[in-house]
Amino acid sequence: MARGQQKLQSQAKAQEKQAKISKQQGHSLSAQKDAAAKALKISCAICKSQMPDPKTYKQHFENKHGKSPLPEELKDL
Repeated sequence: MARGQQKLQSQAKAQEKQAKISKQQGHSLSAQKDAAAKALKISCAICKSQMPDPKTYKQHFENKHGKSPLPEELKDL
């Protein structure tokens, strides 16, 4: 059982490496989620989908809810 100590060292090293990677990913994912939430400012009145700007909202509304009347905030675009 000469490899017993090497095996334990290898497992500990791999565990530390995995913890380091998961820690880095956790921070970047939360930052991405926060940035995405800030970018989505407008919410569709019918389906509650979120859009970043009025132009995209108008395109969404015309394509997905064509039979419904256009909301007041989109009539001037």
